[in-house]
Amino acid sequence: MASAATIGRSVTTNGSSPGGRLATRAIALVGPAGTGKTSLAEALLFASGAINRMGSVDAGTTVGDASPEARARRGSTELNLFHFDYMDDRYALIDTPGGVGFAADGLAALPSADLALVVIDADPARAALAGPILRRIDELGLPHAIFINKVDGARAGSIREVIAALQPLSREPLALRQFPLRDGEAITGYVDVALERAYRYQPGKPSEVISIPPDAADREHAERTRLLETLADFDDALMEALLMDEVPDADVVLADLAEDTGGNKLVPVMFGSAQNGGGVRRLLKFLRHETPPARQAGDRLGVGDGAALHVFKIANGGAMGRLALGRVLGEGLREGEDLTVGGETTRTGAIFALQGEKTAKQGEARQGDVVAVAKIDNARCGMMLGSRAGDARDEPLVTYPARNAALAIATRDRKDDVKLSTALHRLCEEDPALEWSQDDTSHETLLRGINDEHLQVVLAKLQRRYGVAVETRPPRIAYRESIRKGTTQRGRHKKQSGGHGQYGDAVIEIAPLPPGSGFTFEDRISGGVVPKQWIPAVEAGVREAMERGPLGFPVVDVTVTLIDGSFHAVDSSELAFRIAGRMAMNEGLAKCAPYLLEPICRVVIDTPAGTGSKAGSLLSSRRGQILGLGPHPDWARWERIEAMLPEAGLHGLDAELRSLSQGLASFSASFDHLAELSGKQADDVVKARAAELSG
Repeated sequence: MASAATIGRSVTTNGSSPGGRLATRAIALVGPAGTGKTSLAEALLFASGAINRMGSVDAGTTVGDASPEARARRGSTELNLFHFDYMDDRYALIDTPGGVGFAADGLAALPSADLALVVIDADPARAALAGPILRRIDELGLPHAIFINKVDGARAGSIREVIAALQPLSREPLALRQFPLRDGEAITGYVDVALERAYRYQPGKPSEVISIPPDAADREHAERTRLLETLADFDDALMEALLMDEVPDADVVLADLAEDTGGNKLVPVMFGSAQNGGGVRRLLKFLRHETPPARQAGDRLGVGDGAALHVFKIANGGAMGRLALGRVLGEGLREGEDLTVGGETTRTGAIFALQGEKTAKQGEARQGDVVAVAKIDNARCGMMLGSRAGDARDEPLVTYPARNAALAIATRDRKDDVKLSTALHRLCEEDPALEWSQDDTSHETLLRGINDEHLQVVLAKLQRRYGVAVETRPPRIAYRESIRKGTTQRGRHKKQSGGHGQYGDAVIEIAPLPPGSGFTFEDRISGGVVPKQWIPAVEAGVREAMERGPLGFPVVDVTVTLIDGSFHAVDSSELAFRIAGRMAMNEGLAKCAPYLLEPICRVVIDTPAGTGSKAGSLLSSRRGQILGLGPHPDWARWERIEAMLPEAGLHGLDAELRSLSQGLASFSASFDHLAELSGKQADDVVKARAAELSG
């Protein structure tokens, strides 16, 4: 039988880069807004010696969140990249935004990280906010750990309550690595369960090793037993030893923790205070020993032995021009190296290390480095670039959140129209959750994003970086109109003003079609009363008239048949018959009992259990029709609602849903069909449209 010192599995070692030094390990800081991720990044940089003093988010002096938009909100609006050395090893930090509107920026970086460190608040009431990010991490199969921050303000028992609230949200078992030591209500240190050591916090300094207090001995034994039992679920040798009452050495426990963390079998939980430095150095040692090797991320993403770069962000407008930000996988990457991008081969430009907004040129990037690369202009966010064609991948590795907010924008000065399109192209290139388009029907420039806060930050960047000021308003709703009955109508255009005149004469039949049929045109002309060369002109005139029906909106679900007409051998022309067709259609539609149609969307809402009925009531108040409400098919303690909702009801829905669900509910909406709108609501829409057209 194995001795206690050799129970368990061997430690997984990190892959080495050329020169024998361990490859850079990439840590993604993730979690809800307001949990202190940027402060924790600052604390890690300070504790490792990368900076000589800690900045403050409130004072706007942190290395990260340096943009005016982030400073104004005192919170991240885009990801921040840092690097530091600790005990001769190199680490890359990816500080991701916690706000829902900016989640896509950090989400894009997760697939190639080695470890996600989920930063949460010590308040048990806020633990549920970590649910969405834990699901995302599970979907990616990404190893992760939890750091409970702000424990200096936590009440007694809150750490245990936080873990109890988190466990149902996690697919993997949570493994408590520490428990707090208190002096009255204040947390003054902790016991490391794996090492069986106690530490006392010393603000701004390494924690002091102390003896485990006698009143904490029983709890230490109980917590260590729980930890070992969790580890034994994945280690038969350890299970057998525990049954034989053998006590494993700390090295064995740490080896099992490293392997199970890297294998995404369990989630270690630690705590501390980023602002005061409590627990930060212990966290650094955890990252050193238990972060999986850089090679593992490449294997997870199917990267071979050649050089590869996972691009997770594009940055425009800085002194270095356009940069592709990403992580080097496989072998290292050198300036001037050929990579396959979008089916083409491109040569990399200069390579830069990033420390917040500061850049430093380096000749090459080692395996695992997170860098910025110049001159790969055809690279896009989410791409995998490779020196081998088999490693290259054009499609993103993640699915971005739904774009549920939209604005119609227009420049205040028409001279800025060209600048606007250039700026929007660059902003959308940087932000995969942002989209802009020109609506062919309303002739609006539409900007779509995750939520209103997201779009407001984009508009601030638009003015600050590109000098383009815009006016905004909600997009026009795509109302349509159709007809209840048919008619026959003649349209005759006759004009004589000396010389050749204009003459076109067309008789059409107009009839309704079933919903969703669109438009059809045919002719039943006999005897050549309308020559064949003019028939397409009649159809063109009819289509022009359908762009704005009697109620002021495009007409749908109509069939038109050309049945008669006449022409003049000299005065008839394409223009004359187009005008005749338009006249006939305009006059005829008014006789066909037109009615208004509004777009109806299929809406799917995911919301925490217990809030589904409130969400359903919200939809009903917006004229929604509930199709189903029940447990979420994939997420425990969540509900899913499916409904039909008028497009007019989508405006402001995101904010109201989040207000009733601690900010957790989300929805997606897609056009489903057109439905009749009648009564006062229809009258108000038609009146507003008439006022708009007359103005």
